[in-house]
Amino acid sequence: MSALTQVKAVAGRVRETCAMHDSLAFAGRNVPRYTSYPTAPHFTADVTADTYAGWLAALAPAQRLSLYLHVPYCTNLCLYCGCHTKVMRRQDPLEQYAKLLMREIALAGRAAGSRSVQYIHWGGGTPSILGPDRLRHVTDALAAHFDLAQIDEHAIELDPRHLPPALVRGLAAIGINRVSLGVQEFTPRVQEAIGRVQPYALVRKGVEALREAGLTRINFDLMYGLPLQTTDDIKRTVELACGLAPDRVALFGYAHVPWFKARQRLIDAAALPGLTARIAQAEVAAQALAAHGYVAIGLDHFARPDDSLAIAARERRLHRNFQGYTTDAADALIGFGVSAIGRLPQGYAQNVADVGNYARAIESGRLATARGFAFAGEDRLRAHVIEALMCNLAVDLDAAIDAVPTPGANPNFAAELAELAPLAARGLVTIDGHRITVTEAGRPFVRLVAAAFDAYLTAAPARHSVAV
Repeated sequence: MSALTQVKAVAGRVRETCAMHDSLAFAGRNVPRYTSYPTAPHFTADVTADTYAGWLAALAPAQRLSLYLHVPYCTNLCLYCGCHTKVMRRQDPLEQYAKLLMREIALAGRAAGSRSVQYIHWGGGTPSILGPDRLRHVTDALAAHFDLAQIDEHAIELDPRHLPPALVRGLAAIGINRVSLGVQEFTPRVQEAIGRVQPYALVRKGVEALREAGLTRINFDLMYGLPLQTTDDIKRTVELACGLAPDRVALFGYAHVPWFKARQRLIDAAALPGLTARIAQAEVAAQALAAHGYVAIGLDHFARPDDSLAIAARERRLHRNFQGYTTDAADALIGFGVSAIGRLPQGYAQNVADVGNYARAIESGRLATARGFAFAGEDRLRAHVIEALMCNLAVDLDAAIDAVPTPGANPNFAAELAELAPLAARGLVTIDGHRITVTEAGRPFVRLVAAAFDAYLTAAPARHSVAV
């Protein structure tokens, strides 16, 4: 069976499933995206700067690191965005922020420096707003405190509306080898509705400039579920995007959380597609991507079969972190910048979310940790199970228990298996003893399957987006 035939068959099964009222109720549940476990709403102030400093100092010399740098500024405001960012058009604050990043790098480097770094990821906001010189200065600071000789991937998120030649050359000069472009949608009326107008010709020109500079590993972010968006719109967007031949495509469902991000209140909720329309848009986009040879990865990513992400998925070496699906297998992630989150063997640590308090902490010579989560009990085991489901669409609970011992606990997951029974009854998941497999029809619902193993979800269910 060809990939396209298989996807069409899957689409038919999903449509039949979601025609049922109770399945639509499943799709409308609020559950996390599971880029971490426990998820950020459960972080507390019990994890302090001193806690985090101790965790950094406890890293073994041979442990490999991944570094994340968050730049909370953009040139324009996009109404759909749920990130920690604000509009900035003046240079002085950007200069100050770059200096703060370098000071924070030095602070963390005193405890965890000299270790080998595998991955660097710049996110935001629009990290390239710093410009080529400041990006180089911050990268030089990383090189001064960490071992960058074995970098597998040095990635940055880019706004295709802002790719001047000097920036493109600067990205290549600091060793960037993967870029992710926020394309989202090509339909003009949808772009107007979300506050991000960027014609197809502009995106094509940016892709050509990046490739000419040697930046050939290119990702696209696309979105469905946007205001005024139709299935024809997302199909056309995918067709145009595939014509530019990105290596990877992340197909995100728009998360309308105006209680969390005030800017989303400017989006007319009445213009948003309903659950049935959202599912249809996701189906059409997946069909179009499969027709162009892209392989489905986990919940919402697609990649060319020869891309490292697709290879890792086939070999079950895929991972999931705050940047989504990744091949990053580092032992620890260190986050730099406002709101950045680090993950160490002991738990998560997140920086303060506003620039003023971040600056005061760093200028006083302290890490800017505001909150986090220290692992205890079954947290690591449940994180392992959830990541396996999100990445592999399958997990053997007995093997997971053996792989992640939980002293003092005796997990059997009976309640979780019972919770999955309604999904199993509708063909979205199969349960064979303690082995759980998400079916192709259940792929869009994998977050619901993972949620069954979330021991903290009932404490904050409404703070997450809908499941599909």
